[in-house]
Amino acid sequence: MLRSVSQKFKVGIENYLPNAFIFAILLTFLTLILGMTITDESLFNMTTHWYSGFWDFLAFTTQMILILITGYALVKAPLVHRLLIKLASIPKSQKTAIVAVILGAAATGYLSWGLGFVFGTLFAIEVAKRVPEADFRILIAAAYTGTIAILPASISLTAPLLVNTPEHSLEEKIGLIPLSQTTFSPIMLLTAFIGLAVVLFAYIKMAPEKKDVIPYNHDEEQEEPTKKASMSNHTFAEKMNNSRIINYAIVLLGLLWLSIYIANNGFNLELNIMNFTFIMLGLALHGTPSSYMNAITDGMSSASGILLQFPFYAGIMGMMVGSGLITVIAESFASIANEITFPFFSFLSAAIVNIFVPSAGGQWQIQGPILIEALESFNLPATVVVNTVSIGDVTTNLLQPFFVLPALGLAKLGLKDIWGYCLVSMILLFIVTSIIVTVLPIILY
Repeated sequence: MLRSVSQKFKVGIENYLPNAFIFAILLTFLTLILGMTITDESLFNMTTHWYSGFWDFLAFTTQMILILITGYALVKAPLVHRLLIKLASIPKSQKTAIVAVILGAAATGYLSWGLGFVFGTLFAIEVAKRVPEADFRILIAAAYTGTIAILPASISLTAPLLVNTPEHSLEEKIGLIPLSQTTFSPIMLLTAFIGLAVVLFAYIKMAPEKKDVIPYNHDEEQEEPTKKASMSNHTFAEKMNNSRIINYAIVLLGLLWLSIYIANNGFNLELNIMNFTFIMLGLALHGTPSSYMNAITDGMSSASGILLQFPFYAGIMGMMVGSGLITVIAESFASIANEITFPFFSFLSAAIVNIFVPSAGGQWQIQGPILIEALESFNLPATVVVNTVSIGDVTTNLLQPFFVLPALGLAKLGLKDIWGYCLVSMILLFIVTSIIVTVLPIILY
């Protein structure tokens, strides 16, 4: 049944779905219309809100791009890449290929969503090269979905890291919330691992029959440009570029800082520490500054979609905040909630807002304060809002195409090639997570 449903989605999507950039532009106009009709803002005011928001999240954009490209550089390190090839040689059938890709993406996605998206996609490509009976499109979709499924338990999940970062915007109201109450809490762990099991089941059932399989096309494979560091070191400049002494000296300095940080703060992760750790680890694995720089340069193309589209989504966020739309959505759900249903409505409002604002951090900065204020009416801890907003945001990432852009760029596929599989997965995950966020808080609190 799931195979039939996914194929019907695929046919409809091929006929009607534009590319991801057009999707962002259409969302911009939809938000404009909603702001003018629901909050009675004028066209002039909505346009002003749009431009005002366009550049508000440049720092956050940089953090997100760094997570992505440093993850790419890690995967391209010789040691890691050899491991990737070895693991990709294990699956021998379409079923085992799907399982391997989902688990591989989930394992790396647990460490970092950027690493999961990149490693999962590259792993899926290598598996597809070696298993011709496996459909290439479903493997790429499976890699992306595997990463999304594990994200509630990922140590790189944005909102938990933000509320665990000193001087965050809500520190005066909720203080610093440790990861033991968010990322490592029962609700997040159950959501992640039950969701992963559901995704595995769904993709096995959605796998195309042999006659419908579209394998990896080796004819379209383009050899990556080789930018190997010169080992001759004839000139002073070449010696500096390929100096292991310089490379490991900066790595040791980075390790010294990380040791001081951990001694003072414990294993207390936040966005900047995550990025710093991945940069130092990448340098260590590549061995020379030149090798690492080349890997970062190669990875930048996978971030081009984020770089182009994020300002448009920031503009959408500007309209939603400036017009009060995001407040209307959050307050509408909070007003009809009681102590039992509040976690579900918090989850649902985040899932809806995420379609317009596909940024967990940016979304939390705006939606979080509204829901935290609403929470004062109920005998529930602030962690309920952090966790349910994070889960809602993650779930509809399978509908909102923003974060799949790097995978599509690496795989040279279009959104229509994988979106049918993602939509079926989202529906199943939505059902599972709705039950978990409704029932578990009743038991825990």
